Amino acid sequence: MTPLPQSVLFCCDHNSVRSPMAEGIMKKFYGTGTYVQSAGVRNDFEIDGFCISVCHEIGVELSRHRTRSFDEMQEWGDDLSSFDLVVALSPASQRKALELTRIFHLDVDYWPIMDPTGLGENREAKLFHYRQTRDQIIGHLKERWGEPTE
Repeated sequence: MTPLPQSVLFCCDHNSVRSPMAEGIMKKFYGTGTYVQSAGVRNDFEIDGFCISVCHEIGVELSRHRTRSFDEMQEWGDDLSSFDLVVALSPASQRKALELTRIFHLDVDYWPIMDPTGLGENREAKLFHYRQTRDQIIGHLKERWGEPTE
């Protein structure tokens, strides 16, 4: 277990499922002492409704999340170099994060988190897969930073 970083950026492919989940859950678990943001390689989807639902089940509010790409993040004044840690949740986001951070002294971790989009035939089956993704993220958070402090 490591101490909480000052700032962490979670990233995935679209910033519509995995990285907003990780951002919201981390904020709920560990409070406001760490600056937490998320971004995607691309921003071509809105926040996913199933993602909102399964996070709502554990008291994490994501309905107001605005998706953004790495490029937009920098346009909005969040410079990658200002983060202590980047956690990539997909292979594409890991590649992009490593490419963007190669000039900075910045740690990029990779957590292989399942992409639940497109899995499951009906609502219940879809929710099952989204819960698995949520629970994988929770497992990684606790393994890295311990039990929730909030």
